[in-house]
Amino acid sequence: MKYVYLLQSLRHPDRRYIGISSDPGRRLAEHNAGKSPHTAKYVPWKTVVLIGFEEDERAFQFERYLKTGSGRAFANKHFF
Repeated sequence: MKYVYLLQSLRHPDRRYIGISSDPGRRLAEHNAGKSPHTAKYVPWKTVVLIGFEEDERAFQFERYLKTGSGRAFANKHFF
């Protein structure tokens, strides 16, 4: 099972991150530990949305969509 997750920085609420993982709890801990260069400057993070997919390919497609302009607009309207 894959999870698409949306994070928001607690210190910089305008900073958001979209990712995918099979273990979102571990992945959030890694982001908060500064192990990702894309998110290290904005720790700590909180999970705003977590969506699980039984089919990995569907999860990858949804993550890719959320990283497009249209997908970001969708996320801003519905999740943030």
